[in-house]
Amino acid sequence: MSLTLLKGRNFLTVFTNPYVFYSKLKTLQNPFAQNSNLQSPFRVSQISSFSTQFPEYQMPSVTWGVVQGKKEKLVNRVKICDYLKSLGIIPDELENLELPSTIEVMEERVMFLQKLGLTIDDINEYPLMLGCSMRKNMIPVFSYLEKIGIAKSKLGEFVKKYPQVLHASVVVELMPVVKFLRGLDVEKEDIGYVLMKYPELLGFKLEGTMSTSVAYLVSIGVSPRDIGPMVTQYPYFLGMRVGTMIKPLVDYLVSLGLPIKILARMLEKRVYILGYDLEETVKPNVDCLISFGIRREKLASVIAQYPQIIGLPLKAKMSSQLYFFNLKLKIDPDEFAQVVEKMPQVVSLNQHVIMKSVEFLLGRGIPSGDLAKMVVQCPQLIACRVELMKNSFYFFKSEMGRPIKELIEFPEYFTYSLESRIKPRYQRLQSKGIRCSMNWFLNCSDQRFEERLLGNYIESESSGPSFCIGGKLVLPGSEVVSDEEDESDDEVLYKRTVSL
Repeated sequence: MSLTLLKGRNFLTVFTNPYVFYSKLKTLQNPFAQNSNLQSPFRVSQISSFSTQFPEYQMPSVTWGVVQGKKEKLVNRVKICDYLKSLGIIPDELENLELPSTIEVMEERVMFLQKLGLTIDDINEYPLMLGCSMRKNMIPVFSYLEKIGIAKSKLGEFVKKYPQVLHASVVVELMPVVKFLRGLDVEKEDIGYVLMKYPELLGFKLEGTMSTSVAYLVSIGVSPRDIGPMVTQYPYFLGMRVGTMIKPLVDYLVSLGLPIKILARMLEKRVYILGYDLEETVKPNVDCLISFGIRREKLASVIAQYPQIIGLPLKAKMSSQLYFFNLKLKIDPDEFAQVVEKMPQVVSLNQHVIMKSVEFLLGRGIPSGDLAKMVVQCPQLIACRVELMKNSFYFFKSEMGRPIKELIEFPEYFTYSLESRIKPRYQRLQSKGIRCSMNWFLNCSDQRFEERLLGNYIESESSGPSFCIGGKLVLPGSEVVSDEEDESDDEVLYKRTVSL
């Protein structure tokens, strides 16, 4: 019975192990082979050792090859990580990333990035860039960026700002964004400049934030043909959400009394005001203006004349200027508020520039008390160039021969061009023998001046144009404005009042 079991076991061994089967055949063919029933327990291992002499059985099976490949990858991964650590690169974020098969390939990538200007610290900021193939990712992306206008010397800086670009597909992701920008009338030569300022645009979806932002601005009156220049000036608004950033700011400015059409014109020229934080910057600055005595009904006029005022560190600037005006010009806080209402740019005006014109006027015999009245009446006086003021003053004294009192009463004289307005008009008056105030012949348009010379009507002297929120621009003698001068309310308001 035991002999039968032994034979059955040997039979099974032969058919379940091809190596044993082959060895058995060789044993039967070998006249020197020993009886199989007398083999030791180590017979199988001896047979395997014997079979390895044949090269066809040294080839790995499919399963064995996959296991071996994984082992090789693990070994290479450890070597590459050690190499990166030796350079000072932290490879922790590369744990789930497929790395090159050899150190040489990784070394090539690192050297390529360093030649672009990236440092080890830059790579550590975004180590995933090391997972990008040079031939499949880096070279095609960089070639396209150069093609659209980004200088080769700026490529490293571009990658520092937006390293995710290395993962992008040129055809699927980059080219559609550039085509979209061209469709907004961004000039071809400005594409590189725009993307250098805001490279994250290359990661935006066309049907998302960018399209929505543009559509909303056009809906409030921004001219479509101005969108391109706006993008070139401040591309960041393309990444702003309408519901949470743009619309709340627009609604707040309109609530202050700023006409929506004027706001649209402001955005066309100063689109960067969309970047001012409503809660952190804009509202506190409006409250600051009110606390310094600016009348609420004048807020819209102030913002229209100087949109940047809602984004400045305003409290510090106004405190400094108020102290300066009170100390040097003897202008009290209420008068300072009037100055800001008429020329809000004064909050940012350099004090050295102010003192130059102040010292010039004081040097011409104008009393300090009268000088303060002149500045309150015409704040633009302190922003005039002294060289031009000297020429105008010389003409006033030598040619016109008028007393200083008239200059004090009409300080706006210094704001007019000597060659294009003051001289020609004064000479016309002299030729006709007309004697009048400076306000009468200077504070009017060329057409109105001609009508005055003809003497077709008489009008009383009054102040210049004034801003009326939501209404017409009030002009002196408006009841006799000719048809040629009759324009829409919004256009007149923008052209003559809003200084953008």
